[in-house]
Amino acid sequence: MSGDSWINSRQCRIVVAVITVIYVLFMVNLLFFKGRTVGLSYQYNWIPFETIRPLLLEREKYTTEAWVKNLFGNIVLFIPLGVCIPVLFRKCRSFLKLTVTVILILFAVELTQLVTRVGTFDVDDIILNTLGAWIGYVGLRFLMHVGRLR
Repeated sequence: MSGDSWINSRQCRIVVAVITVIYVLFMVNLLFFKGRTVGLSYQYNWIPFETIRPLLLEREKYTTEAWVKNLFGNIVLFIPLGVCIPVLFRKCRSFLKLTVTVILILFAVELTQLVTRVGTFDVDDIILNTLGAWIGYVGLRFLMHVGRLR
């Protein structure tokens, strides 16, 4: 199959849909239930790079676990969005449409965490999560390109 035909195949979309459901269930559990306690106050960060900057510039203030979790966890866990969304929704195959869709989804997740007080609203999470989705998208486009070369 060529680059675009395999991504448009019914079998591919079914497999990705099943994987997406499993991924969403995993992420809902991780973001809203696992190890979360309902807080008494609202916590939020609306300033871009306010939490990213210290993680990058003051590395020695953080444990390796906290550093990896906050930087790489927020990127790696959202790589699947950059693959699943374009495969399942043809209208989101452009970089711009994917980016807008991902940011809207992530904003809704962060806002839900804030309102339900099971997490904090952090614009830096949206930035890092979007970066993860972009990595997934680039990987998908690469696979599509390699498929065309065959």
